[in-house]
Amino acid sequence: MQSISKAQVKFIRSLQQKKFRDQEGLFVAEGGKCVEELSRGFEPVQIVLQQGLSCSFPADVAVFSATPTEIEQMSSLRTPQGILGVFRKRPDNSPDSAVTNDLVLALDGIQDPGNLGTIIRTCDWFGIRSILCSRETADCYNPKVVQATMGALARVQIYYVSLTDWLSQLQNAGNPQLPVYGTLLDGKNIYEQTLSPRKGLIIMGNEGNGISPEVRKFITHPLYIPSYSDSVPDSSEVVESLNVSIATAIVLAEFRRPR
Repeated sequence: MQSISKAQVKFIRSLQQKKFRDQEGLFVAEGGKCVEELSRGFEPVQIVLQQGLSCSFPADVAVFSATPTEIEQMSSLRTPQGILGVFRKRPDNSPDSAVTNDLVLALDGIQDPGNLGTIIRTCDWFGIRSILCSRETADCYNPKVVQATMGALARVQIYYVSLTDWLSQLQNAGNPQLPVYGTLLDGKNIYEQTLSPRKGLIIMGNEGNGISPEVRKFITHPLYIPSYSDSVPDSSEVVESLNVSIATAIVLAEFRRPR
């Protein structure tokens, strides 16, 4: 195992920025479990271990040793875990028609990396294998997103598309039977609806503005997660809305609930 160079430290640190990730086609993950999980779904380019640590990876992957200071310089975490992996991004493919034969999540302008990472991890748990992201949605290879997925990024395919264009093409291709669900304040109580657990598109909107008007017009089944604060004695106030990652978990759980 050879020691990492200053140039390599600088290069890995640069991958915290989207423009360099896009330019190089690479991204960084940290922590033994996350790096191990991602190695099953992405091509590892190199692994960096803090001096004194060891782990097992394929023989053709370059492994470098680094001091605690060098690890800290490369890390995006407040408390570095001593293991970093540099991986090759997936090609920017477009979703094919097979996507519509499954239950799919669409994200309209999710901006917080932590929310996006948690949503990807939640999709993995509920068996959602494809996520369509609007161009305004956070980069799935952002270090905060990668860490929040805890390796789920290896098992969930992310597509960045123009949601309005994609939905228009879907509609024009003769798929009116595909239910398009969306969470709206004026939607119908989700617990009183008949939901399709195997096929459909579920749209979740931006943290502050919800689903955009342009995307909203494609929704055929508006849904709403009701608040039950009124049933609690002396509860005079309630938060305006749920965190989008929490709302996504509730919605997916309801879709997957046996009926």
